[in-house]
Formats: sequence, C-alpha cells, structure tokens
Amino acid sequence: MHQRKPHRSRFMQTFLLFPGLGLFIFALASLITPAQASPQYQQDDNKPSNDFCLACHQQQDVTKKLGNELLPVTINPTQFGLSVHAQESVLCADCHTDISDYPHPTVKEKNLRDYSLVRVEACQQCHEDQFAAAHDGVHQAAMDAGNENAPLCTDCHNPHTQGRIVGQSSGQLTITARKEIPSICAQCHTEVYDVYKNSVHGSALADGNTDVPTCTDCHGVHNIGDPTTDTFHNNTPALCADCHDNDELMVKYGISTNVLKTYVADFHGTTTTLFEQQFPGQPVNTAVCSDCHGVHDIGRPDDPNTGIAMQENLLTKCQRCHPGATANFPAAWMGHYEPSPEHYPIVYYVNLFYKFFIPTVLGGMIFFVLTDIYRRIVNRMKGQKHA
Repeated sequence: MHQRKPHRSRFMQTFLLFPGLGLFIFALASLITPAQASPQYQQDDNKPSNDFCLACHQQQDVTKKLGNELLPVTINPTQFGLSVHAQESVLCADCHTDISDYPHPTVKEKNLRDYSLVRVEACQQCHEDQFAAAHDGVHQAAMDAGNENAPLCTDCHNPHTQGRIVGQSSGQLTITARKEIPSICAQCHTEVYDVYKNSVHGSALADGNTDVPTCTDCHGVHNIGDPTTDTFHNNTPALCADCHDNDELMVKYGISTNVLKTYVADFHGTTTTLFEQQFPGQPVNTAVCSDCHGVHDIGRPDDPNTGIAMQENLLTKCQRCHPGATANFPAAWMGHYEPSPEHYPIVYYVNLFYKFFIPTVLGGMIFFVLTDIYRRIVNRMKGQKHA
C-alpha cells in the first residue's frame, strides 16, 4: 500500500527473504527480553499482527500514488492505539482483507474516492445493522442517484482514529462523541453548521452543555431521512417534544414542558395533527415549531433581535402566513403559556367561571328533568288509585 524507501536494514532484509528465520528471532527475543520483544508477524488466524503492520506504516509521510493523487498510508500508532478498533483487538487485516503479507497487492483504483468506495464494504462485516440503516438513508439515495461524493462510513468515521462512540457500561453516546457530531457533519454541510453553531443549541454545545440537541438528534444517525419532505415537516412538533416534553431535562433550565400540549391545543397544532393522521405525507399550510422558531438558527425567545417573545419579531413571523396581520395580531396568541393569574388573567378567570357555571347549569337541568319525571310518575300513580 505504500512506497518503500530504498534502504532497508539487514534485519528487515533477512525478515523479508526468510520469514521463518524472522519468526524464530522474534520468538527467541521475546524469551530473552520480553519488554523489548519485536512484533509478531502472525496471529493465530494467520493474519499479520497490528504491530507488524505498524512497523512500516508508522513511518511519517508515506504515501501511495493513485493516478494523479496521493493516498497517505502513515498511521499514528498512538492515535490508533486509542481508537475503538485497537481497543476491541480488530486487526488491520480484518478490514484490509486483500492484504496478508508484504509486498502488498497492486492497488487498481486510480483515485482516492474509488479507493474508498471499494473498501467501504469492509465496515459491513462488523457493523451490519448500521450499514443496512445507512443504505436506507438520504446519503445512500444520493449515491444511488449518481453522486459519488455522498458520505460513506469512512467519511464520518476514520477507522484508524475513531474513538469509542457508545459507552461500554452506559450504552449511551459518550460526551466526546456528542460534541464532535456537528464538526463531522460540517465536513459537507458547512453553511448549515455556520448557522447552527451560533444558535441557542449550538452555542450551548460549544460551551460544553451536552443536553442540547445535535444534528443526529433531529435527523437520525445512519438512517437519515429527507428533511425536505412534508412528512418530516409535519412531524416537527413530535421531534421537538423529545426534549421539550422531558420534565427531568426541562426543569434544569426552567423551561415549561407544556409546549407540545399547548401547541396541539391551538388551531395550528390541532390542524397539523389531524391532517397528518388523515393524510400522511401531504403538505399542510399551518405552522409547526420550525416555522416560528427557525430550523438551525433557533434563538432564545427573549433575544431582542430574533426572539419571538418580542411582539415585533413575532409579527414578522406571523406575516409569513398572514400577510395582512397588524400589530395587534400576535397579541391574541398566548404562546405556549397556559392561562394563569400571571399570564392572561382574563382568559384564566373566564375559564374558571365556566368550569363552575357549566356544571351548575347542566346539573340544574338534570335535576329539573329528574324531578319532573318523578312528579309525573307520582301523579300517574295517584290518578290510578282514584280511578
């Protein structure tokens, strides 16, 4: 896989010409001075050990020419040793299945992308579920449509440096992996990342708050769906509710968990919910969370420049769907508050009045009907006696 320097040590020349002798020397050395032992050439399954591969591949600035491009084949042994593959005792030859000895087979690919496309299938050997899920996602759809630059496994996960993503005991995404997600996506989605990093979620993540959502929380991990579809748009309230309906999470930041409840209770939410249930995947012209709060550029509601807690900012949002809306229009919306003596007291006391008034009226009517029935029964029984 790489170009060798013309000079070889006598030991390396002997090892390459007489591998059996080399194995004997390694074994003898390990018996005499175990701490100084050289790497074994063979594992029990007749595959080269990682130390054997790194004996050459740790040399700096080693490349292999593929057409007009250079494939770097230098592997930092320290970084590789900290990778999840090294920790799980994955061998180089487990992925590079066509390589079992030196010299390596001739690389037929003429550019770096073709090289990656051919070898990405190796990921399926261990990561079958993730591999299958990725093939149902939007990235694979782009690849099938002829876009060979659509992301592959190795574009997001460097197999030689990838750290552990999921904790061994917790089974949850590690803090380090969570923080790295936006920068990984930014390799392709640069403009989106530039917007996200300045949002209320992105800036909090940059400050070390891992409670906030990252790209994969909204878009998925491997089976990433198409965010431009009507189904994705209509499901936005449920998506936001994953966090904003979580009492344990929201109480840490003093945020109400009535967001989804109050949204579904108003005209926008009721219409969207019923429409999606009856006509799934069809466009609906009522607002969902992202229409008012933004998508990747979500800001704090009290931000004077963009926050929709400011009536003038909210009016601008409303006018997107209601072009004739005036300054009084957004004042009629209670936001995500439930009426209370502090918020919208008139609505609260009117609701309170009807909570007592309606049962009283209905109870009175029921009482009147029952007493009337009783009176009629009694009168009929008296009439029968006189007859």
